[in-house]
Amino acid sequence: MDLNIVLSKVESRISNEEEIESVLREYNRENSRTFSFDLKEEEKRKKLCEELIRILGKDVQASCQTMCLETLRILSRDKKVLGPVATKQGMLVLAQLAALQVTGESVPEILEVGLVVEALKCLCNVIFNSVAAQQLSAEINLALGLCARLRMYTGQGLSHEVALFSLRLLFLLSALRTDVRSCLRQELKAVDLLIEILEHILSIKWVGKYEVAVDLEAPPLPLEDNERAMEALKTLFNLTLSDFNDEDGAHQLRLITAIMRHVLMIKTQTEDKTEELHSHAINLLSNIPVLFLDVMISVQSQGGIEEYSGKNMDVIQILLDFMVKRIDKGSNFKEGLTPVFSLMTESSRHHRDIRKYIKAQVLPPLKDVKNRPEVGTTIRNKLVRLMTHVDTGVKQSAAEFLFVLCKESVDNLLKYTGYGNAAGLLAARGLLAGGRGGGQYSEDEDSDTEEYKSLKPFINPITGHVEEPMPNPIEEMTEEQKEYEALKLVNMFDQLSRQHNELRVSIWAHCTAKEIKRFSNNSRRCFFFYLE
Repeated sequence: MDLNIVLSKVESRISNEEEIESVLREYNRENSRTFSFDLKEEEKRKKLCEELIRILGKDVQASCQTMCLETLRILSRDKKVLGPVATKQGMLVLAQLAALQVTGESVPEILEVGLVVEALKCLCNVIFNSVAAQQLSAEINLALGLCARLRMYTGQGLSHEVALFSLRLLFLLSALRTDVRSCLRQELKAVDLLIEILEHILSIKWVGKYEVAVDLEAPPLPLEDNERAMEALKTLFNLTLSDFNDEDGAHQLRLITAIMRHVLMIKTQTEDKTEELHSHAINLLSNIPVLFLDVMISVQSQGGIEEYSGKNMDVIQILLDFMVKRIDKGSNFKEGLTPVFSLMTESSRHHRDIRKYIKAQVLPPLKDVKNRPEVGTTIRNKLVRLMTHVDTGVKQSAAEFLFVLCKESVDNLLKYTGYGNAAGLLAARGLLAGGRGGGQYSEDEDSDTEEYKSLKPFINPITGHVEEPMPNPIEEMTEEQKEYEALKLVNMFDQLSRQHNELRVSIWAHCTAKEIKRFSNNSRRCFFFYLE
């Protein structure tokens, strides 16, 4: 529909609500999937936004308000036309329609769910695309209304969409405004609120202070519950970016860790959604101080299959499987792998049982050293290949992970990866000459297999595998060919010697008397020092 027709109806003071609703419905139908707009009509769209806010501020029927909000949501995809909306009046109108204006200690009752949902969607778009709207959302204390609304979630209950877009708006505010994030944590107690919401969504049943009962026969998490849970996890990620320095904060972090363990143990109705849920849980766990990560393994077996040194390693195995799956996908390594590498590296660095279990899976005692470390289908092969990845972050994360599994011992790392693959990490850590990193580890050493011991003298330390003997290049040469190659080599040495002498003379010509004396005392060492 032509935008001029829409504007003429909306601007006209004689148009009734039915006419406005009708023309907007047609416009929305045609533009529901429009995300790029004609630059020539920018001013017209901006004018339409202004008129929509004016109509929404009037006492009109809910159906007309809903249609106006739907149009505004479509228009708010364009950052350049949000000036009339990103005003205090415009934000207050949207907050009122979303039932987020707190009066006293309560929020308004939701009478029209569709209207509230459209208003929440508009607020999400406007706040995401407008810095001015972000500032105004803090000024009108939108977070207070959202927290008050979400506190009804576990009590009176909210519809799926109202809860979902309330959580999504809370996530945006916590991501875009550090002052709002601080207010959410300290004044509005949003961490406790989100923990309660997750307990409600996931039907958490505590069987210990920091232990959740796991029902292995439970049905998959419904998709709607999964959507709400992921929004809550994303917001908790933002709120845990800062340190928790008090006892109450430590308690919250342990509760979150226990819930994340539960999240990693459950499945949703599709494999992709399960992976997405687990990804958000891993991102959140990456924010948790390593001191509290022992909660992941300090639980009873409850029918699990992985136990190691008396610790339940079910969730550690899930993390390993997640990592391998992301590697096998072969795309988006930086965002897909870096968080899980970080989590497992820090867990291994500070928790001996976790490190030993992961190493047993990733770096088992070597038997076959006839193939290069990066060749093959084992987890070790896949990780060694990543040590030379083009993305620096991925390369460093993979190398650091393996280094920690080797207790930051250069010799152990080279045994599993070869010097060539490990050179980047060792150069960055100043360990090219060998030694250990700065971590504190137990003194127990790995026992090498008989196969490895027998072949160790023949392993090329650069490539990390036993190489086939190279053929003698002069075996099949005639005496004339050998003499020719020898003379060519003599000429090359002579040429190199002349170049070095010329360079030495040039260096001496620019030296002071003191430097010349030092050269005389140890000319060979000084000469090669200058050559470098």
